[in-house]
Amino acid sequence: MASSAFTRTLLGSRLIHSALSSSRKTQIFTSLFNKRPFHIRADPVDASYKTSGRAPRVMASSVIGSKALFSAQSLSTNEPVVSVDWLHANLTEPDMKVLDASWYMPDEKRNPIQEYQVAHIPGALFFDVDGISDRSTNLPHMLPSEEAFAAAVSALGIENKDGLVVYDGKGIFSAARVWWMFRVFGHDKVWVLDGGLPRWRASGYDVESSASGDAILKASAASEAIEKVYQGQAVGPITFQTKFQPHLVWTLEQVKRNIEDKSHQQIDARSKARFDGAAPEPRKGIRSGHVPGSKCIPFPHMLDASQTLLPADELKKRFDQEGISLESPVVTSCGTGVTACILALGLHRLGNRDVAVYDGSWTEWGAHTDTPITSS
Repeated sequence: MASSAFTRTLLGSRLIHSALSSSRKTQIFTSLFNKRPFHIRADPVDASYKTSGRAPRVMASSVIGSKALFSAQSLSTNEPVVSVDWLHANLTEPDMKVLDASWYMPDEKRNPIQEYQVAHIPGALFFDVDGISDRSTNLPHMLPSEEAFAAAVSALGIENKDGLVVYDGKGIFSAARVWWMFRVFGHDKVWVLDGGLPRWRASGYDVESSASGDAILKASAASEAIEKVYQGQAVGPITFQTKFQPHLVWTLEQVKRNIEDKSHQQIDARSKARFDGAAPEPRKGIRSGHVPGSKCIPFPHMLDASQTLLPADELKKRFDQEGISLESPVVTSCGTGVTACILALGLHRLGNRDVAVYDGSWTEWGAHTDTPITSS
């Protein structure tokens, strides 16, 4: 995993060397990110982006709109996902950027950076979930400061005017985390690609494996920028202005108070076995069990067999079965704050757009010796 500063710095230097010494031929670079101008032609004869003879299709009614053209200013944020058909039809719009936010559990032994090199949606940048994070804590991929987030995404070329579509390599998994991160920092023009890269490829749409030298240099700049912020150094230019939404992110102290106050319903996205304390936690030194008073809705319950978000009526059944009221506030949690965002995504579809996520989640809670734990 690319979570350490040393790994990021070493890999970044290798990327730059590779970019500067390579030829102009299409290659697979050892890159962290990819940034291409959105001028790829949708013509099926274009070698860089063939459509396999498919005409762009109108997206399904269960996801955003039926407009043929993309506009980040007019696209509704009431729906949190867009279809692969819609993205394919709007991929070249200049006010949209696509982010590959793939991340995997350590025991899966999958490398998102390497997988991105092999195949990603044309023009997509790589958003490093571990890298764009708080460098002042040992907890994995915690939410960075406003200044650090602004510096990193600005280095990637993202601006406030941009609409963002985020996807991952599993369908809907870590993309929901990045969707939540942008919303925490006041950027609502962000959507998750329903079904992710697997659905994109299953639909016959092409992927690419090349990255330009310019993209690699920007990748290195993004990693460098976030390091500088945490070292107290100046960075710039800043093209992305944040507007922090504190109600969308909870701390350990807030969860502690909620045990007594019960102001929010807490839902845990981990498996039932981990929630009950019957299965050990994947990270060493973490106690098993759950926060007293919380309820368990494992994140796969939000998705169908093709890893797309369930329709609203099916989602409502999942929450009703666990006694969750859609009229009352909710805070979600999981292992490290990733899959909790999938629950927030499902609740967003049901109209609850103010779901808080406990960022430290069980990795923080279970590591403390003074936090109360319930197990079954």
